[in-house]
Amino acid sequence: MLRTLIAEGVDCVFGYPGGQAIPIYDCLYDYRTRLRHVLVRHEQGATHAAQGYARVSGRVGVALVTSGPGATNTITGIADAMLDSTPIVVITGQVPSPLLGTDAFQEVDMIGVALPITKWAYQVRRAEEIAWAVSRAFFIASSGRPGPVLIDIAKDAQVGTVDYTYSPVRFIRSYQPVPETDRAQLAAAADLINGARKPFALVGQGVILSGAEQELKAFLEKAAIPAATTMLGLSSMPSDYRLNTGMLGMHGNIGPNRRTNECDVLIAIGMRFDDRVTGDLNTYARQAKIIHIDIDLSEIGKNVPVDVPLPGDARETLTSLTALLRPATHDAWIASFGADAQEEDARVIQKEIHPASGPLRMGEVVRRVSEATGDDAVLVTDVGQNQMMSVRYFRYSRTRSVVSSGGLGTMGYGLPAAIGAKLGAPERTVCCFVGDGGLQMTLQELGTVMQEHLNLKIILLNNDFLGMVRQWQALFWHGRYSFTEMENPDFVTIARAYRLGARAVSERDELDGAIREMLDYDGGYLLVAHVEKTGMVYPMVPAGKSLNGMIVE
Repeated sequence: MLRTLIAEGVDCVFGYPGGQAIPIYDCLYDYRTRLRHVLVRHEQGATHAAQGYARVSGRVGVALVTSGPGATNTITGIADAMLDSTPIVVITGQVPSPLLGTDAFQEVDMIGVALPITKWAYQVRRAEEIAWAVSRAFFIASSGRPGPVLIDIAKDAQVGTVDYTYSPVRFIRSYQPVPETDRAQLAAAADLINGARKPFALVGQGVILSGAEQELKAFLEKAAIPAATTMLGLSSMPSDYRLNTGMLGMHGNIGPNRRTNECDVLIAIGMRFDDRVTGDLNTYARQAKIIHIDIDLSEIGKNVPVDVPLPGDARETLTSLTALLRPATHDAWIASFGADAQEEDARVIQKEIHPASGPLRMGEVVRRVSEATGDDAVLVTDVGQNQMMSVRYFRYSRTRSVVSSGGLGTMGYGLPAAIGAKLGAPERTVCCFVGDGGLQMTLQELGTVMQEHLNLKIILLNNDFLGMVRQWQALFWHGRYSFTEMENPDFVTIARAYRLGARAVSERDELDGAIREMLDYDGGYLLVAHVEKTGMVYPMVPAGKSLNGMIVE
């Protein structure tokens, strides 16, 4: 198994040993110079770390755990990876095959549990299957629309003897990871775009997964198409790129949301029309002709009716489509987004990043950290207000710079995902923004930061509330703050107990110095920013409402 992992290009495994995985771990002892094993503090942390690693490196992340509770603890991370198209392979130990089905100690039917949330789940019962299963897992996880794969290996298979042969899997009969794009549909899409007066592109993570960033830029430039991104697609374009109009969705920018319902041709590229992006489907882009480019056929037409479906790889499809376009200018249309940006800057952004007085605000902390890194760091977030403020106010200069839980919205994701991100891109500065709620769900992973001596920067936006739930309670539940206020520990003392650098800041004039101290520190560091307790993330499209119903302030 380990030789096959190495043959597939694996250099790092996130794991936690246990009884039904001891044979693997015993062998791993002899492979320490070829495979780096990162001992996490909880199996959920292993899967999130594998996700972070995959998201910044573009390679498959690997988690290794034991059976029973060790295996079931990975389920949240597997589900998260499925919804966010993250390629990870999770390897679980299992009881010996003669004991399967007997309710043996720490036996769980992991195939039955994992099938709905994986691209493939397979139980190995014979040693002869191991190399084949591992290679097949990597091919499935990384090809087409990426996603998680689980391999459950019975203990007797782990200790069996077999002549080792590595035969990489590069083809599976009946599995077509990249559908063919119809030439007639390409021509129809080009005709729509060439005739458009107000074209608008919606860019998702599929562009990043395909490596289509330059092809996207060539496409937008040739036809002068303004574009906006989903949260997971944010770093597909630099923040200051002239045709980048911002982020879509519930807490997106005014311009992209407003103009979605004004454009005449909408081109969706590697995104799935999630409800957090569309709002009320009955009022979503009803005036527009819709073109949808996606590698997953099941996503096309699933939520939003499509006029021209373009199944296929984003890079290949964009290249073919761009060749059919006529050069165009849409100066007035592009300028309308600029007017929206000026409105948002005056009504929302300046109040958040340059408040005149009062407590620290989340947005200003995020923007100051981004500026201090030259807008060149990897942003990792947890989930909640800290997440929305971070993705809104952090800025990006290169691709694969945003790691966040999108589809599942997993609190506790941030810290372990940041560990994986740092190991996946060790040369880059990694800034992990967390809230006081999410941090305490996986706080134990500070032990992994300590043991691995990771130079990871963790910024806690501490408002002593479950902030996003409190915001909904304030806006839609008459201010009845039912069990959302938190009494928190001394996070600085906890961080120092893990031998990390740490500091708390609550005054504005101390913020820049604290950020510089954090970035200059040689090692893991926790900066606790005590921010406004009742801050709100605006704009906001209430759940299920039209994009035109944004609450701006």
